[in-house]
Amino acid sequence: MEEQPKLPDLNTPPRPQLDHGGPITAADGSLQVLGFKSVDAGHESTEPLGHSAQGATANQPVRALILTGFGINCEEEFAAAYKLAGAEPTIVHLNQVLHGHVSIHDYDILNFPGGFSFGDDLGSGVVLANKLRYRKNAEGRTLLDDIKQFIANGKFVMGICNGFQVLVKLGLLPNLSGNVTPEVTLTHNASGRYEDRWVRLKVNPKSNSPFLKGIDSMEVPVRHGEGRLIIKGEETLAEIQGRALNCLAYTDFDGSPTDVYPHNPNGADLNCAGLTDTTGQVFGLMPHPEAFLSLYNHPDWARRKRQNPGLSEEGDGLRLFRNIVEHVQSQTAAVPQEASQFSS
Repeated sequence: MEEQPKLPDLNTPPRPQLDHGGPITAADGSLQVLGFKSVDAGHESTEPLGHSAQGATANQPVRALILTGFGINCEEEFAAAYKLAGAEPTIVHLNQVLHGHVSIHDYDILNFPGGFSFGDDLGSGVVLANKLRYRKNAEGRTLLDDIKQFIANGKFVMGICNGFQVLVKLGLLPNLSGNVTPEVTLTHNASGRYEDRWVRLKVNPKSNSPFLKGIDSMEVPVRHGEGRLIIKGEETLAEIQGRALNCLAYTDFDGSPTDVYPHNPNGADLNCAGLTDTTGQVFGLMPHPEAFLSLYNHPDWARRKRQNPGLSEEGDGLRLFRNIVEHVQSQTAAVPQEASQFSS
């Protein structure tokens, strides 16, 4: 008689998976960073990540750290965007940062990709934001403490879709008070359903964010269920407008900001698709620029190419990544020059 396979007891809850593991070292004592993904090879590796005291230098490319894990699923596209923009992207599981195996301070740009972190069970971005705010390491610091120091050091943070939701729920956007407390929120689309469509965006010409320098408009896709920005209070709304923190607006076909569905897919206040903080160093948006890196990502590329054979084969979204990489490079190039002036 054949043995029946032992099936799991569906009435028994799964055993909790603790995230308090210590560093893993090889026989020679070198740190093994599990979960590191080589963007070139496209597979996971246990090779240790090299660390430097600073980020980009004159002889080193811009370094972009991209977090993954817990339901994040757009990290590969994010890395591809930075690769095309001339940066050196590194994808790590969030736990590697939380456990101290990887330091965000070794990088120039910290990135929160889209996805469904923790299944959006308590609301999009809520659980991950709380994890960053409250989980303390052995030194008694939270990752939010490190992110605040990271920004104070003049570095940059980007969040897309679920990553944008995390930055908003953390209070890093728009951070009018400077206290990093939530001032606005992102909630369910006014349409009452998940939206997956292409939208047109207009850049606020008064925005001071280097991510958007020289860009007037762009076309990118959205795919979200909770992208509706709610700004409570006339004072907060007026200050966001007055300081041009509402850096991206949904527009109609004429390029005019609109609250009309489906051009505005979620009913956001101020028709807002993205925000920056007051420094311009922290930037988040609901649409997915990393999903439009090539002209051939667009559903209408064939007709557009026939009409304009000289049309660029780069997608609109790539410009955001080129902008921030070039900005970091220009900052790096300026440092040795300033140092030599003081030393003379």
